Amino acid sequence: MASMRPGGLAQAVKITGATGRHLPEITSIYNEAILNTTATFDFEPKTMEEQRRWMEEHDDRHPIIVAILGDSVVGWGSLSRFSDRCGYQATVEDSVYVRREFRGKGIGTMILRKLVDEARRAGHHAIIARLDAANHVSIALHRKMGFQEVGRLKEVGFKFGRWLDVVVMENLLHEK
Repeated sequence: MASMRPGGLAQAVKITGATGRHLPEITSIYNEAILNTTATFDFEPKTMEEQRRWMEEHDDRHPIIVAILGDSVVGWGSLSRFSDRCGYQATVEDSVYVRREFRGKGIGTMILRKLVDEARRAGHHAIIARLDAANHVSIALHRKMGFQEVGRLKEVGFKFGRWLDVVVMENLLHEK
C-alpha cells in the first residue's frame, strides 16, 4: 500500500483510460454507490451486461477513466453525452465515483481534473454536473475544479424514502 504521507497516495495513483478488464471493479464501485449513497439516483445494482453496454456508449470524446492504486481500481470517472440531440454535441456530463475506503484522499480531485483536461482535449465547450444538493463534498470538489452553480431543481429525485434537490453546476471550458 502507498505511503499516506502528504502526496504519497496521489503519487502512487495512476489515472488512465478504462478498458474492459476494469469493468468489474468499476461496476463494484458504482453498485456500492447505488446501494448506499445519493451520488446516483439509480436504485438497483447494475449487471455486467448493463455496464458493458454503458461502456460501449463511450468513445474518445466521451472517455471513461480509472484511478489505479497497485493493481486495483480505486475510482473512476466518465464524460457522457449530455443529450442525444446534435445541438448539445459540445456539452458533456461528468460522473466521478471513488471506492468507499479511499474517499476524502484526493482521488476524486485527480479524476475530475483529468476529466476536465479530457473535455478540453476533445474540444467540448461545457461540462455539466447534476449533484444531490446535500452532497456538499461533491459540490465543493466541482467548485474547486472551476464549476459554478447555475441552477437548483427542487425535489426532482427520490431515493431512500425522501425527495432530493439537485444542484446543476457548469464549467464553461473556454473561460479558462
